[in-house]
Amino acid sequence: MATLRDIRRRINSVKSTQQITKAMKMVAAAKLRRAQQRITEARPYARKLQEVIGSLALRTDPEQHPLLMRPEAGHKGLVIITADKGLCGAFNANILRKTSEYLRQAGDAEVQITILVVGRKARDFLRRRHIEREGEWVNIFDQLAYEHAAEIGTRLAKGYMDGELDEADLLYNEFKSAGVQRPVTERLLPIVPQAVEADELQPIEYIFEPSAEVILDDLLPRHVKIQVYRALLESAAAEQGARMTAMEAATKSAADMIERLTLVYNKARQERITKELMDIVGGAEALRKAGTA
Repeated sequence: MATLRDIRRRINSVKSTQQITKAMKMVAAAKLRRAQQRITEARPYARKLQEVIGSLALRTDPEQHPLLMRPEAGHKGLVIITADKGLCGAFNANILRKTSEYLRQAGDAEVQITILVVGRKARDFLRRRHIEREGEWVNIFDQLAYEHAAEIGTRLAKGYMDGELDEADLLYNEFKSAGVQRPVTERLLPIVPQAVEADELQPIEYIFEPSAEVILDDLLPRHVKIQVYRALLESAAAEQGARMTAMEAATKSAADMIERLTLVYNKARQERITKELMDIVGGAEALRKAGTA
């Protein structure tokens, strides 16, 4: 049975852990506010760019730009986005699980995969399984910039236009709220123009200057970079939301454990005091009987 000293030492240990998890929750909450602001600002631009491209591409021949072509998928590119650190619940596990499913399905279909990884967790996951990576970006989320997305997007677009890739997908956690993150697999290449729904208004008729072809050549590579950047921002915000939620749950669990251990400590202490009192009373009774004998 644990002694009072052991129980007290365990309570102190849990309290120290609780202080750490509480501090990590506060840090994650502060980072989440900044990350949420960035993704909120980036989404409208990415959505509007996709709308302009869709309006243009639906009125032109898709084959006039290689990023709009749809060849058979014999060689895919995959960008896996995870965090560099853990302690964020199932954030990384969900992505790595979908990665395994994606690679298994590609293997069954005999499709070659070129993998680019963002985040230490994805890199270590693939390294342990001896799966080759064509590119790695780790420890970038603290200083995340558009240049990181531009580098990834340029490599994918070049590989696609050179015929080295037939498709390219993004695998990341989409930020819904602080408590909800959804792992998604999103098609990046070829660029598929968004059709207008029947119940929506007709798309805006844009006037292109100098020409639609020149603008298309500029917008499509930029679109690839912007979508990669948006995915990185989504993942960054989702990571902080997942970490904040996980640390809040850990802090609450620590408080519950401290409460249970305190009850055990008080009960053991009360039993010890009661035993000591009984020994004192028993000794005094023995002395009284010995004095009257």
